[in-house]
Amino acid sequence: MDRRKSLKLIATGAIAVPAAIAGCKTGEEKKATVDAPKHEFNLDRNPDELKYENELLSQEAFFTEAEMATITVLADIIIPKDDVSGSATDAGVPAFIEFIVKDMPSHQVPMRGGLRWLEMQCLKKYGHSFTGCTHDQQIEMVELIAYPKKAEKNKELAPGVAFFSLMRNLTATGFYTSEIGVKDIGYKGNIPTKWNGVPADVLAQYNVAYTEKELKECISFPDAGQG
Repeated sequence: MDRRKSLKLIATGAIAVPAAIAGCKTGEEKKATVDAPKHEFNLDRNPDELKYENELLSQEAFFTEAEMATITVLADIIIPKDDVSGSATDAGVPAFIEFIVKDMPSHQVPMRGGLRWLEMQCLKKYGHSFTGCTHDQQIEMVELIAYPKKAEKNKELAPGVAFFSLMRNLTATGFYTSEIGVKDIGYKGNIPTKWNGVPADVLAQYNVAYTEKELKECISFPDAGQG
């Protein structure tokens, strides 16, 4: 499966999938307790925006404990921990997805229906729920739906393909908008320019030079190039 290299190319903002994935009633299942996503970028936040986010976070959890357990495993399959950074779970992706389905209710039916589809497929194929399967079985199941072109000949996999595409996009969006994800791609943001003045060859070209006083009073950055 493609990992960070291809996921970095996914545009921020999840792509909606067809609502044809059947939903299911889970009112009797225990709701998950989800920690609120950490606000790592708090500078210049709009007060109304923060108020709206807090209202969403105060709502009852949408996903059940079983659903959230599946989301957690899937997220870490999509973006596992490596030598560069932590996994999707380390970046708080499951909590991000819980937040997104409240913020964008159009994702609720595709996500819940897709999770139920995955459970039924695992029960038929392995006799266990997705989280009850071995790691190899989980990967085998995921690889059936992770490649749309490869799976397009099997129409029975279409709901799973659509669900996993949404899950992958949400995972990538959550990860690469987190502090861990930003560091993973090496983004440094706006930083002060370090300049050591006009290069010596340019000064010579115009037959000018800095005075000794100017050189002593100016700040010099050893690791900065001139020009």
